[in-house]
Amino acid sequence: MRTRLRHALAAVPLALAVLISVSACAPTQEILVTPDTTIVDVRTPAEYAEGHLEGAVNIDVTASDFDARLSELDPEADYVVYCRSGNRSAQAVSRMTGAGFASVTDAGALSAASTSTGLPIVTD
Repeated sequence: MRTRLRHALAAVPLALAVLISVSACAPTQEILVTPDTTIVDVRTPAEYAEGHLEGAVNIDVTASDFDARLSELDPEADYVVYCRSGNRSAQAVSRMTGAGFASVTDAGALSAASTSTGLPIVTD
């Protein structure tokens, strides 16, 4: 009994590695972007300058004026939000929905956002 349990527990790290690999290779879900959709890059201005989705506006989620900038936006409009890794975009989406925004999609990291929206990464 103990031997079986030991073998089963030894297989857990391998199973997790396979699961993580499959998740990382999963195709990105397509996000519909219309002319009325606002693309929001929530990274710092320096990160934005290095490359961002075409047509994106930069509203830094870590800046002290983030909530003030949100108040300038239409809460009934459609928004797609992204960042560098997906962490800050998740924070921004949470804050936006908490502020009453009705249609906010978290596109995650910049490269995933580009793939899922079909928008190119550009620099100004």
